[in-house]
Amino acid sequence: MRVIAGKAKGQWLKSPRKSPIRPTTALVRGAIFSMLESTANSWSRVIDLFAGTGALGIEALSRGAEWADFVEQNPRCCAVIGENLERLRLTSQAKVYCCPVERALHLLGEEYDIIFADPPYSGPPLVNTLEELLGSKIVGAKATVVVQHSSHQQLPLTLRWLQLVKQRHYGDTWVSIYGQEG
Repeated sequence: MRVIAGKAKGQWLKSPRKSPIRPTTALVRGAIFSMLESTANSWSRVIDLFAGTGALGIEALSRGAEWADFVEQNPRCCAVIGENLERLRLTSQAKVYCCPVERALHLLGEEYDIIFADPPYSGPPLVNTLEELLGSKIVGAKATVVVQHSSHQQLPLTLRWLQLVKQRHYGDTWVSIYGQEG
């Protein structure tokens, strides 16, 4: 898996061996960032929840984000994210939190411009996870929330104050982007 654009374009990202994670494909990552170009207000601070390899947050840093936090509970994945950041010389712009997302939502107090959420397809109901996310301090009024989910998990058109502004699907993977319209 490679970074697709920006200052780290073409660089390989390491992935943990024999891991149950489902890395975001280059096709889906490219589509996400293409959609964000017309929907995201700012790229200053991003957070990659359920980060896996860290591909989404690293892609954002490569494309000009100033800071990225990564939240992943699997220690092997956390180590791989750290290695990827080190190899791409991005450690001064990032921090890895090796803990469950629910815990991180209570620890982190700053708002993010873009929030990537790619939870396991077999996890708890996605709407519950998103409600907990939107109840935290990390989602500000101008945030853009990017959710990857299975076609078996339908999401509402509105999540509190955020509207579904774009949605695309690639096989069983759906990408839903929430933000303020206009």
